[in-house]
Amino acid sequence: MKAINAPHAQSSSLSVSVVVYRPDLEQLESTLVSLASACNALRDERPALPLQLYLVDNGGLPHFGAQCASLREQGVDCIVISGHGNVGYGRGHNLAIERTRSRYHLVLNPDIDMDRHALRKAFEFFDTHPQAGLLTPWIGDEAGRQQFLCRRYPALLDLVVRGFAPASVRRLFSGRLMRYEMRDVINDRDIAWDPPIVSGCFMLFRTDVLKQLAGFDPRYFLYFEDYDLSLRAHDITRVVYMPAVRVLHHGGGAARKGSAHMRMFMASAYRFFNRFGWKWL
Repeated sequence: MKAINAPHAQSSSLSVSVVVYRPDLEQLESTLVSLASACNALRDERPALPLQLYLVDNGGLPHFGAQCASLREQGVDCIVISGHGNVGYGRGHNLAIERTRSRYHLVLNPDIDMDRHALRKAFEFFDTHPQAGLLTPWIGDEAGRQQFLCRRYPALLDLVVRGFAPASVRRLFSGRLMRYEMRDVINDRDIAWDPPIVSGCFMLFRTDVLKQLAGFDPRYFLYFEDYDLSLRAHDITRVVYMPAVRVLHHGGGAARKGSAHMRMFMASAYRFFNRFGWKWL
């Protein structure tokens, strides 16, 4: 499972890609402030570490010059990629992934607030665990409660109940959903190796692994691209859940975002199961 080194990768460097479409500007600024703070903490131990942010505008991002200038003042080179239209989540990240020559690459949602020491702890873990190629953190909600976003391979029933069923129905399937969400393994203390699927809201890769995988499968417009990438990552590296690395996630499910998102969710689910195998119950 040894990955091929990316060409011309710097010995210690970090790139970050954030894809936005009609973003909540207040939340996006909060995400970037937390990113800058985490980068500053990382730089306390690694002063010469090159840091680069790719802000991928899939549409609706107003002029962001002042915010990028602020990031540059803090040592984060900010590059806005725009003009390509709304190409979808995975293809948007791929526009950054194909450009970077970093040692590590972070796929980051614009609705994530990072703990100041998240990146420092992640890099320390990578330093001492060369077998790890993809790291997922402890993820909390707005109230600080843990979100269980590591997954076992889903059955279609799991997705329907978790994503669309009312609370009264979800309670009837609580044991099943807890297993799907790996609650028997994932907690706020213990490292867990090789969860089958991890969330795309924060995926920290060794870039050589990500390059070997060719990034996200562009056939997914939205939803399930992280499931697909997680499963493929196991073919060439080890995936790790590292609870000492902490972030907060402000996102919501497809059902809460309206019928268009529900249709995209179902289309991507169909593509995912066609590729990896259908599991109904």
